[in-house]
Amino acid sequence: MNEFEQWLESAPMEIDYLAHLAAQQRQQQLTKPAGSLGQLEDIALSLAGMQGTPNPKVEKIQITVFAADHGICAEGISAFPQAVTVEMVRNFSRGGAAISVLAKETQANLDVLNMGTIAEIEELSGVYDYRIAAGTDNFLKQPAMTLEQCLQALAISRQYVEQLKHNQIDLFIGGEMGIGNTTSATAIASALLDINPIELTGAGTGLNKIEIQHKAAIIHQALNHHHSELTSPLAILQHLGGFEIAALAGAYISCAKVAIPVLVDGFISSVAALMAEYLCPGTKNWFLYSHQSSELGHQIILKHLAAKPLLHIGMRLGEASGAAVTIPLIKLSCALHNSMATFAEAAVSDKA
Repeated sequence: MNEFEQWLESAPMEIDYLAHLAAQQRQQQLTKPAGSLGQLEDIALSLAGMQGTPNPKVEKIQITVFAADHGICAEGISAFPQAVTVEMVRNFSRGGAAISVLAKETQANLDVLNMGTIAEIEELSGVYDYRIAAGTDNFLKQPAMTLEQCLQALAISRQYVEQLKHNQIDLFIGGEMGIGNTTSATAIASALLDINPIELTGAGTGLNKIEIQHKAAIIHQALNHHHSELTSPLAILQHLGGFEIAALAGAYISCAKVAIPVLVDGFISSVAALMAEYLCPGTKNWFLYSHQSSELGHQIILKHLAAKPLLHIGMRLGEASGAAVTIPLIKLSCALHNSMATFAEAAVSDKA
């Protein structure tokens, strides 16, 4: 077993249940009926256990968007051309994308990692070049990646997150950009969960009903083509995944191993989170869930992760935008937990 395999098989960090318990005891003393703040209470308690303190905080937030192209686009599964992936990376750098605006407004740091766009990209502010290849191969006809490429994507994000740990990050948010990646994510989820792809296949970039049926049929054919090879989560990721999806999964696993809380975005990010849990059981203990996307299969993925998303507001943009929208709620959760008075401090009568 090599060093990377040993890393992958090592257990995630344990949640600090003493800190969680101390936070829970504080919650019970605050001037409100128990449970009256709903999921805002749950978030604070979860963060307390993850951060190892009864007074959690979310001040240093890292948003990282992983970008790559997909060979499966040759099968006409997207409403947009592949050129959009590179164009959007430039848009991220210039500050014109939704996630760029949201990162600025929430005072989060934004990085973009190019994992494998079709075209090389010039040097751009905030964009880091880790380009493995010019997109993945068409997984209808051959594996999307070689095993070496898949492991490389996992290792790049592992090293990236380990560097983030030195920056004392309070919360990590992963996003993705890649035309065709809802097809890849749907194929991965179908294989992991043994679900007919028609139950998971959504509109992605805006497909109509006939186009969605075509997309599901392509995924079904690909699953049949690779059926005998899909013998493990890693094999599923290699044969059906994208460089950015593999990198997201690696980032989530690494966060769990170095004790950085994760806020999961929408459908594609949640499939990467599911893959991370399959590759390294216990990783999901480090996840918070931002929203339920309007993408068809997201609710199913969230159910398998036993997730309780904060919002359900019809978003399906990706690029970590849904997660970024919930940052103010998470900050308010911590502020309420840390700054509300207890019954004793406020001289307010507790329940009888």
